Amino acid sequence: FPLQMIYLVVKAAVGLVLPAKLRDLSRENVLITGGGRGIGRQLAREFAERGARKIVLWGRTEKCLKETTEEIRQMGTECHYFICDVGNREEVYQTAKAVREKVGDITILVNNAAVVHGKSLMDSDDDALLKSQHINTLGQFWTTKAFLPRMLELQNGHIVCLNSVLALSAIPGAIDYCTSKASAFAFMESLTLGLLDCPGVSATTVLPFHTSTEMFQGMRVRFPNLFPPLKPETVARRTVEAVQLNQALLLLPWTMHALVILKSILPQAALEEIHKFSGTYTCMNTFKGRT
Repeated sequence: FPLQMIYLVVKAAVGLVLPAKLRDLSRENVLITGGGRGIGRQLAREFAERGARKIVLWGRTEKCLKETTEEIRQMGTECHYFICDVGNREEVYQTAKAVREKVGDITILVNNAAVVHGKSLMDSDDDALLKSQHINTLGQFWTTKAFLPRMLELQNGHIVCLNSVLALSAIPGAIDYCTSKASAFAFMESLTLGLLDCPGVSATTVLPFHTSTEMFQGMRVRFPNLFPPLKPETVARRTVEAVQLNQALLLLPWTMHALVILKSILPQAALEEIHKFSGTYTCMNTFKGRT
């Protein structure tokens, strides 16, 4: 056991220095939830550029889905879209069946769909709180249950979760989002371990810092030059690379690893002072969200 641990640590260290072989995507059919805009649209572009065979987009806004689908087709990649609310279990299962009949087997599932209401617990509408949990968390249960069985049969598949660093470090004013992302993180952690004995099927969890999309429009940190928001293109590129490298966990940017360490060693009072100093304590005060 000790020697195996040393070997795995050294192997990972070497992988950081030497370029690894990237997975060929030319035979992969990719489905992206929330694929019409934001990070989802960028993911579609990135998978297309890297040679994915077919791309399927799910979402609730047909206009955005149509625009992204046309763009991907113009890039020379077969692309289809389906209107689907991932928070609706029966709708997910029915749409998944339609996808299999029209497109074929999905071998890479990207759970990207999410919503945020940007309010405190007492200011939140009950239905809005439920909606966040249904889309951000339970939606991943339903999509994974819909597509994972066939991946296991084919011994070829990958489940991807576009999560958030807020799953590890919550902030005020986004209690619905932080809670749902923490739940989704636990879901993926359990799923990833459960797939260890399933040949050809893997999982990747991506935890990005604040990303400059419409969804978090208006969010402000105290030192934007020191903690600049990530570009959707960067998140998409690194996510697809993580899939090709079969990387289980990706924190963006790499400095977020320090957050994990600090949370495990500092007392709660010290962490609270960091929140206040960095501006994360009040960053949602100017939140507007998608308009």
